Amino acid sequence: MRLDWQPTATLSALRTRARMLACIRDFFAARGVLEVETPILSAGAVSDPQIESLVTRVAGMTPPFYLSTSPEFPMKRLLASGSGDIYQIGKVFRDGERGRWHNPEFTMIEWYRLGLDDAALMTEVEALTTALLAPHRRLVPAERLTYAEALRRHAGVDAHTDSESALQRAAADRGIVCQAELDRDAKLDLLMGLVVGPKLGVDRPCFICDYPASQASLARLKQGQPAVAARFEFYVDGLELANGFHELANAGEQRARFTQDLTTRRARGQVQPPLDERLLAALQAGMPDCAGVALGFDRLVAIALGASRLSEAMAFSIENA
Repeated sequence: MRLDWQPTATLSALRTRARMLACIRDFFAARGVLEVETPILSAGAVSDPQIESLVTRVAGMTPPFYLSTSPEFPMKRLLASGSGDIYQIGKVFRDGERGRWHNPEFTMIEWYRLGLDDAALMTEVEALTTALLAPHRRLVPAERLTYAEALRRHAGVDAHTDSESALQRAAADRGIVCQAELDRDAKLDLLMGLVVGPKLGVDRPCFICDYPASQASLARLKQGQPAVAARFEFYVDGLELANGFHELANAGEQRARFTQDLTTRRARGQVQPPLDERLLAALQAGMPDCAGVALGFDRLVAIALGASRLSEAMAFSIENA
């Protein structure tokens, strides 16, 4: 049997990748942001119904360990310990993510800035991506759309007031038929992922902000009606590159959200992972006001290369790992 041992990326692509990694470190060093490393294995796991963790076992230890889906939780423990501004470049793992623009193992850049809100962090995300992509293409300034504006413009629905049947009709009108039973947020996710997302960031980079409160995740809520979260995503060429928050620091509210996540997972027949109690203890001890963001490095490299799939931006994909 002939084994496919050669890399999926060209050596030229790997050199570009290395230069971009060096540029990232220069960017943060110039701003006094500390590079950190945190464990890939954890006794707790993410509760987000949209993300599935990979599980492993360590000899001599009874409970399973979970491979990191993001360094967010341990980085927040560092913030609560007084680390100040921090960033990390590291491998993360997500089960079930495999395809043209997905790989179960990928590289994430995650950073946290004290005293910034989500709007200010968007400006820094744009500065970093512009610096990284400048040698390869010219980027015009990014636009900022609210989640509701994006859904209205590209899917013809009102994200805050339209009924579930209206959302389902909008998907069907665009050739999207899902046989599974979906709740309202899942229907919105379907429209965002398959209808709206591919149209974002095509002519210019695009930030989507002010997500519905029900999709706040680990972001704090903004004052006003309708209730929206201090959360954003960043798109270039129809690809989602980053997800950021003005971080929620209230341990009680975060536990309530995690518990609601588990309720949703139970209703969907998903695995019930253990909560990260160490993160919740760190929040209870006190985490400083900050904003944080996770950016998919492999996708950013692919955009710089003009690649047609993620595997062209990494040495080896899951197919020949």
